[in-house]
Formats: sequence, structure tokens, C-alpha cells
Amino acid sequence: MNIDWNDKEPIYRQLHDRLVELIMERVFLPGEALPSIREISSEHRINHITVARAIQMLVDENLVEKRRGLGMFVREGVVRTLVENEKVRFLKEEWPAVCRKIDRLGLDAQTLLKATGKGEH
Repeated sequence: MNIDWNDKEPIYRQLHDRLVELIMERVFLPGEALPSIREISSEHRINHITVARAIQMLVDENLVEKRRGLGMFVREGVVRTLVENEKVRFLKEEWPAVCRKIDRLGLDAQTLLKATGKGEH
């Protein structure tokens, strides 16, 4: 699990967000165990309390469940929920800024489609 740390957000938040990404990307599948707090702490050289806080956020959001003596497991059905939530967030928070930039640059739909390779037949 690779994480590019930044100074803008707390480490527990960055770890939480990366774990969510990995669940969405199906690196951790529903029903599958997450790495242990000790493993993550050791691998990334961060305090185990920081890791526990990030994982507790996942539990609080009902993305993972604790199984006593076994660890933390990705809940069934969360990928669909995460993707839908991410779509809503993207359209509400990121897309308006992208649209403003497109307008500022004077780009049209055909140019954008061509740049993605989808405008060519």
C-alpha cells in the first residue's frame, strides 16, 4: 500500500482516504481482511494510535467491521456505495471547477473528446 503523505491533512485522514481508495479499486475485496494495525504501522512507520484512528473511522462509516480476534473486514456492498458517494462528491465539488477551467481555456467538447481518444471514429 503506497501513500504519498502531505502536510495539508492529518496522517490518520490521509490513511483513511487511501484505504477507501483501495476498497473502491477493489484491492481489498468485500469480505476480505484489511492489514492489521501493527502491519500498517510498521510498514509506514506511523504510530499505531494514528492507524487505529483511521481504521475506526472506517468502522464508524460502516465500511469495515471488526471481527473479534480476527481483525477488520471490508463489508459487503460498500464498493457500490463508495462509488456512488464519490460520483456525487465529484459532480458537486470538483466538476464545477473543471467546467470553469474548460471555459477559461476556451475548450469545446470535440477537442476534449479528441484529447481522450474518444472523439476519433
